[in-house]
Formats: sequence, C-alpha cells, structure tokens
Amino acid sequence: MIFRLAIASLLARTLTVGMTVLAIALSVALFLGVEKVRNGAKSSFADTISGTDLIVGARSGSVQLLLYSVFRIGSATNNLSWESYQDIAARPDVEWIVPISLGDSHRQFRVMGTTTAFFEHYKYRQGRSVKVSEGALMDDVFDTVIGADVAAALVYSVDDSIVVAHGLASFTEHKDQPFRVSGILEKTGTPVDRTVIVSLEAIEAIHVDWQSGAQLPGKATPLDVIREMDLTPQAVTAALVGVESPLQTFALQRAINDYSEEPLLAILPGVALQELWGIVGIAETALLAVSAMVVVTALIGMMATIFSSLNERRREMAIYRAMGARPVTILGMLVLEAVVMAAIGALLGLAFLYIGLAIAQPIVDSTFGLWLPIEMPSMQEVWVILAVVGAGAIVSLVPALRAYRMSVADGMMVKT
Repeated sequence: MIFRLAIASLLARTLTVGMTVLAIALSVALFLGVEKVRNGAKSSFADTISGTDLIVGARSGSVQLLLYSVFRIGSATNNLSWESYQDIAARPDVEWIVPISLGDSHRQFRVMGTTTAFFEHYKYRQGRSVKVSEGALMDDVFDTVIGADVAAALVYSVDDSIVVAHGLASFTEHKDQPFRVSGILEKTGTPVDRTVIVSLEAIEAIHVDWQSGAQLPGKATPLDVIREMDLTPQAVTAALVGVESPLQTFALQRAINDYSEEPLLAILPGVALQELWGIVGIAETALLAVSAMVVVTALIGMMATIFSSLNERRREMAIYRAMGARPVTILGMLVLEAVVMAAIGALLGLAFLYIGLAIAQPIVDSTFGLWLPIEMPSMQEVWVILAVVGAGAIVSLVPALRAYRMSVADGMMVKT
C-alpha cells in the first residue's frame, strides 16, 4: 500500500523527481568515475615498468633514481662508471642488464642512449614489450628510434633528420651529427612515448668534439671517422637489471649497495613506486573528497526538494490522515520516495559510468596511456550504491518528520 502510494506520488511529480534522480545519477557516476580513474592511474603507474628486478644508479634517493631512470623526470646526481656496470653485468646472479644514458634532449623531449637489449627486456603493463610501428630499430650510430608522442608532436616520419641538443635546457645543438629517424615506436602510455632513443655509442659520438660541456673551437670530426672510433662509454646514468632467480634479488641489492668501488644504489621498482604514490596520494585523496562532496550535495538537494514539496502537499497529507492513514504511514511514504529516488539515481549513475567507460576507454588509452578496465561492478561499487540509498533514507527523515507532525487541521487550513 505505502509502496503504491510512493510510486504514484513520484509519477505525479515526474519533472521534479526526474531532475533530482539525474543529479544523484551524475554525482554517483562522477564519484565512481574518479575511483575508476584513480585505480586505473595507479595500475598504469605501477605498470610503467614490469619484469625489472632492480634499478641501479649512483647513490641518491630511491624515488629520485626511479624518477629519472624510468619517468625521465629530473637528473642524476652522478653517473655509474662503465667499469662498475661491467662488474655488475658479470655477476652470476644477473640474468640481463640494460644500460641507460641520459642528459641530452631534442626540443624538450629527453634523449636516452641504450642498447637493443632495452627493446627485449623493458616491459610495461604486465609484460608487454616495446614494438616498432614504423621502420626498424637503430642500425647505424646515427640512427634513432622515437616514441609515439615525439613523432606526433613534431610530425616526424621514418628517414627524417633530427638534431640533438646538448643538455636538457640548452640552445647548443650537435648540428654536426644529425640523426636519422629509423623507426617510430607504438604507443605505450609510458615515458617511452616521449623519448628519443639512440645507441650508447651515439651518445659518445656526438660528444667526441666536446669537453667540459662545451664544443672545442674549430673541431668537427667527420662522421665516417667517428664511426670508426672506439665509442665505448665511460659511464652510464643507470641500469635496469633482471635477476636469475627472485630469491637472489635482495642479496644482489645488498651487494650493489655495499659496492666498494663507488657509492651505488639498487632499488626495487615496485617498492619505489609505492613510495612515489604515497607522495602524490594527497592529491588523489583530495579529488576523491571533492567527488564525495558532490554526492552529498546531490542528496541535500533531494532533501530540499522534498522539503519544498511539503507545502504543496499539505492537503494531500491531510487527506491521507483524514482517510485513516497514521502519521507513521506518512513518514514511511516520504522515506520510501527518497529511497526509490536514491536507488534509481545510483543505478542510473552506475549505468552512466559504464557507458562512459565504453566510449572513453580507447580514447584515454591512446591519448594518455591510461587503461580503464571494464569489469563487473566490484563490491566497493555495490557498497557505494547501498551507501547512497542509505544516505537518501537518512536525509529524507528530516522532511518526513516534519510531515509526521502535521495535523489534519493544519493540513486543511487555508493560509492567507
């Protein structure tokens, strides 16, 4: 009986009820959407590097080493000498090692020197490999492979010529040693997309005529002569390491951290990522709090809507009372109306969320490299819906209690 009365009352106020339900639906979709993006960002963040057991560099902080070696943010305090790199590579518990040399740039994009082993061992998003979408990997000292974002932003294609600048914010360029774009990488959603990749030998080659950060006056060694030189590097910035057995990871980390020849640091990428996420987690919490406030605002709006309708429904309530309805029936009807509106709004918000995910998933993945999985509603989402419905019932109690106290005489009175 109460349910039929509540539904009939809601249908009689379709426009007002519809706007309230829509507000709740949009707020729930926003709240759950922020949570989806937060979890997706966290997963994508963690999946920037996978399959690498250790990252080795000069002794500094673990987050700093992670930032410049993986995310190309900041600079190293010092380099890892080539002799130390070879010592680590020669250890029996090291399965593979990939050197990374940073320091130069190309039109605000970082240049990274490495070997072809990088394309074999660097993994992202649960084991996916970096692949070439156009062209091929470096075959010559002055070949380069560029990330998808570099190619898109600078409108580069295979066989185009590019010039690398010395340093990160320098106007001095290595104009005498231009590079040829030999390949363009597939979009990965990682810092690789914003990286110009060259060989380790290329990093040495473009600095043949340089000393103490400046080019020697009047010195310009021909490219053919440079190609014949011994271009073994003196040092690298960092190294990615894979261990023969996971059981050996901590022993190797301890051995590198205690390395006597020079101060080195070996970090576990996963642990460093958790530290980094803890630093940026404040913004994540703030965004979630804002979304929660949007839901609260929608529920308060629903309470205000019920309040404003009470004056219009005074005679309706009085008629119910005159026909024998008890005050608790009036209270129950208003609470039930609020519960129905909150439930429909929450479910509609969930539907909006998944429709939005289906549309935005490929766009967000290709543009930002952020993977938003479309899965069955999680228990967390179910609890959010139940919480919204419960909160709707609670906020409706205020106007419902006011209606509860209305007397028949008050409801039938015509106020002037």
